[in-house]
Amino acid sequence: MTEKQKMLNGDFYDSRDPELLKMYHHARKLLKSYNNLDSNLLDERNQLLNELFEFKGEGVWIEAPFFCDYGVLISIGENTFVNTNCMFLDNNQINIGKNGLIGPFVQIYTAGHPLKASDRIIEDKNGSHYLTSSKPVTIGNNVWIGGNTVIMPGITIGNNVTIGAGSVVTKNIPNDILAFGNPCEVKRAL
Repeated sequence: MTEKQKMLNGDFYDSRDPELLKMYHHARKLLKSYNNLDSNLLDERNQLLNELFEFKGEGVWIEAPFFCDYGVLISIGENTFVNTNCMFLDNNQINIGKNGLIGPFVQIYTAGHPLKASDRIIEDKNGSHYLTSSKPVTIGNNVWIGGNTVIMPGITIGNNVTIGAGSVVTKNIPNDILAFGNPCEVKRAL
């Protein structure tokens, strides 16, 4: 099993594997171009995003700067808007539905590490390295995620949800809900 397959299976994997590093460097090249491109060059922006992402629906708008690890594990539905300075750590699938609003500085994490340092850090003849695993994140249609929100690995957010700014989403959120806080909690139905 390759390190990429381990990563997508949620097993511990080597994030410095040559195949993963090749994907990482390719994404960095595309992101550098995208983040330095004049905002009025819409065709060029769309071309770069189409090359970066697994899927990008029509009408997707992503404000620069934007950051991710690989890009090829991200799918974004039509007419979704991603505001400035978002970070999507796509060590596993990130699927975002259509008509989404993603506020500035939103962070979506799919990667995690063992909590205990002695379990997390491996020391061998090549020096220290760490164990990493990942879980996918799914965000439904018509979702608004307020700025500075952090979404943790393995989370599913349903359709027609509003997540208040500054939230840390550690549990799944069902459809048609207003939720916010740290940790993010369901406040009421919408």
